Amino acid sequence: MQKIIKGKVGEAIAYSYLKKHRYKMVEKNFRTSAGEIDLIVTDKKHLVFVEVKMRSSLSMGYPREAVNNYKQNKIRLVAMQYLKLHSIINVPVRFDVIEIVGDEHNYTIEHFVNAF
Repeated sequence: MQKIIKGKVGEAIAYSYLKKHRYKMVEKNFRTSAGEIDLIVTDKKHLVFVEVKMRSSLSMGYPREAVNNYKQNKIRLVAMQYLKLHSIINVPVRFDVIEIVGDEHNYTIEHFVNAF
């Protein structure tokens, strides 16, 4: 599966999972010159910035391992830009990672709340 298509499939799976767990979608694929945040959702208490990682197998390691310090800092920067752009202050924020292993028909999903 091509990387872009796999990314969109992973985001769709993650969104479905979040919706099932009563999260509300705020925005998908928020982009700035600094980078992108896959999903922005709310859980009634927090504005949650979600990084989605999907791999077809574990041969290259767990998808969550790709969310290293560099990637975390990039996501934080983009989140700050989002908050500033939308004049959001005094709202608790959280950074989650959703890991998907498999394909669109047969997969496992793990949600790391407050991952970093």
